[in-house]
Parts: sequence; C-alpha cells; structure tokens
Amino acid sequence: MAKSRPEKARAAAEGAWGNQYLQRFVQDQELRDNVKVALDNARDAYARLTNGKSATKVVMEDKKFQKNVKQSADALKEAGTALRDGPKRKRGGLGKLLLLAIVGGGLAIALSEDVRNKVLDLLFGKEEEFDYTSTSAPAAPPPATPAPTAST
Repeated sequence: MAKSRPEKARAAAEGAWGNQYLQRFVQDQELRDNVKVALDNARDAYARLTNGKSATKVVMEDKKFQKNVKQSADALKEAGTALRDGPKRKRGGLGKLLLLAIVGGGLAIALSEDVRNKVLDLLFGKEEEFDYTSTSAPAAPPPATPAPTAST
C-alpha cells in the first residue's frame, strides 16, 4: 500500500510525539537552552576555524575558538545528562521553611528589644544590676604656679 507524501509525513510526526526524548525536549526549557548554547558556540567555533587561517593555528592558538569549543562541550554534556536523568524535581520545601524561620527569627531579634533581651539572657545569663561607687578620693589638682611677669 503506497502512502502519499503528506500521509508519510503525518505518520512520522505522530511517531515522533511518542518519543520520550522529544517530549522531554519540548517540556524542559533548561534542556532547550543548553542545546541552543551548544549549537551557537559550535557555529561560532566552526566560523573561526574556517575563516582562512591555518586550522592548526586556530586550534592551538585562538583563545576564542577554544572557549567556544569548551562552552559547546559543557552545554552538550549538561543536555545529555538532563536527557538521561529526566526532568529535575523541585525540592527544598523543608529548606525553604528553615530559611524562612531563620530570617524571621533574625528580624524579630533585630526589631524587638524585648525579644533581643530575652535571647541575650538565654545565651549569656541574666545581667546583674551593678552600681559602682568609688572608694578612692579624686586626685587633687596640681598647685598652680604664678606666671612670671615681664617688666620693662
């Protein structure tokens, strides 16, 4: 049974939607960004490689070429890991709650003098009331010497 060209294209598209990797690619924005970064850097590296200079010289000495190749490889590595591992699960509910409690406690201590005093009393003990009375007499001022007067 010979299918027409549009029927073949439709069957291929329907088969592609069943592919788990394609579904993950469509759903995961970070995966798409990694693939885009990898392709852009690979395109830039290829352009630098084919700009008329010796390929050996470009590969060995061109820092921008090396940077583009490294960024492309890193992005492809991250994309491959994301495809293998599946979408990342959002976690951190307990961590966010703990962070909120710490920030709230810090604000309460900073803004309320009563809370601050209670925390300081718990940490360092009650502050003793202390009145200082001196047992020594103040030092006597030095005797004043009269200033010499000038006579003419």
